[in-house]
Amino acid sequence: MTTHNTGEHNLTLIRWLTYLMFMMFAMTSDSVGEIIKEVKIEFGVTNTQASLMHSLFMIGIAFSGLFLGFLADKFGRKKTLVLGLALFALSCYLFLVGSTFSFILSLITLSGLAVGVFKTAALALIGDISRSTKEHTGTMNGAEAFFGVGAIIGPILVAWLISQGVHWTWLYVIAGGLCTVLIAMALLVKYPEHQSKQVKPTRLIDSLKLLKDPYALGFSLGAFLYVAAESAIYVWMPSYLICDATSGADIYACYSNSSTQMLAIYSVSAFFALRAAGRFVGIWMMQHFEWTKVLLIFSFAIMACFTIGLIAGPTMAVYLFPLSGIFMSVIYPTFNSKGISCFEKRQHGSVAGVILFFTAAGAAAGPFIMGVVSDANGGDAKYGFIVATGFSILLFIGLLYNAIVQPTKERLALIEQQEYGNREI
Repeated sequence: MTTHNTGEHNLTLIRWLTYLMFMMFAMTSDSVGEIIKEVKIEFGVTNTQASLMHSLFMIGIAFSGLFLGFLADKFGRKKTLVLGLALFALSCYLFLVGSTFSFILSLITLSGLAVGVFKTAALALIGDISRSTKEHTGTMNGAEAFFGVGAIIGPILVAWLISQGVHWTWLYVIAGGLCTVLIAMALLVKYPEHQSKQVKPTRLIDSLKLLKDPYALGFSLGAFLYVAAESAIYVWMPSYLICDATSGADIYACYSNSSTQMLAIYSVSAFFALRAAGRFVGIWMMQHFEWTKVLLIFSFAIMACFTIGLIAGPTMAVYLFPLSGIFMSVIYPTFNSKGISCFEKRQHGSVAGVILFFTAAGAAAGPFIMGVVSDANGGDAKYGFIVATGFSILLFIGLLYNAIVQPTKERLALIEQQEYGNREI
C-alpha cells in the first residue's frame, strides 16, 4: 500500500510540474501582442518586421518539434525535459546581454527551439502517466488550462513592468528564473521508466515517416488551422480594435462608454481569461461528452465570432473576439491528445513533435500572412482578419467531416485496448 501511495503521489507531482512548465512558457509566448507594440516604437519597424518576434519563435518550435521530437523517445522524458528547460533558461538570461533587434530575434528563435524540445517530452510524458485515452485528454486539457493561466499572467506582467519604467525584456529574465526552479524540481522527482517495445532505437527518420501517416497528418493540419486563427487574436486584435482616430486623439474614441473602452484596452487578457476558464471546464466536458460533437459546435461558434466581428467592425469585435476564447478552449488540447493517442506510447514523443511542428507553423504563418496582407492594404488590420476568418471556416469544415465520418474511432479503440487495457474512449 505504501509503495502504491508513493507512486500515486509521485505521478501527482509530475502532473503538477508539467502544468507549471506549460504556464511558465505561456508567460512569454502569449505576451507577444503586448511586446510587439513596444518593439514597433523602440526599433521603428513595420508590422511585418515586428511579427518576426512571434514568427521566429514559432519557427524554432516547428523545427525542434519535427527534427528533435524523437529525443523524448530515444533518451527518455526526464533527460529531454531538463535539456529543453536548460536551453530555455539560457535564452531568457541572455536578454540581459544584448539589446539590438537582430540579437533579440536570435534569442527568440533559440527559445523556440528549447520549447520544442521540452514540450514534446512533456506531451509524451502525459501519455506515460495516463491510464486511458479519456484520462489523457483530460490531463492534456489541464496542461493547456495552466498554459492559459500563464497567458493571462504574461501580458499583465508586461504592462505592469512598462508602467513601472522597467524594460519589457525583464519578462524573459523572470521566466528564466522560474524555469531554473522547475529544472531543480524536475531533477528531484522520479519519473516513470520509459519502456520501449521496439527493437531498433528511435531515429529522426522515424519521425519524418509520420508525416505520411493519415492520423498524424489529419490532426496536424487541424492544429495548423486552429492555431493560425487563435494567434490572430492575441497578435493582431489590439491593432484591429484601435479606432480610426486622428493624430493625438483617443485611439478608443469610437467606443460608446468607458467600460467598452476598458475592454478594448484589456481585450487580450479578457480573451486569455475566457480561454483558460474554458479549458478547466473542458477537463469535465471531455469526460462526459463525445469529443467530435463538442469540437464541431465550438468550431462553428469560433467561425461565427470571427465572421460577425469582421463584418460588424471593432465595436462588435471588442466583444466577440475575446468571447471566442471560450470556444477555442478545448480544441487544441483535444487535437493534441487524440492525435497522440492514435499511436503507441513508444511513438508519443515523435508524434507530439510532428503535431507541434504544424502547430508552430500555423502560429508563425498565420500572423505573418496577416501582417503582410495588412501592410499591403495601408496597414489596416481588418484585411488581415479576412485571412484569419478564412482559417476558422476551413477549421469548421474539417471538424464537420470529422464528426460525420469519425475516421479515428476504430484506431482510438484499438490503441485503448493495446496500450491501456480498456475499451472506453
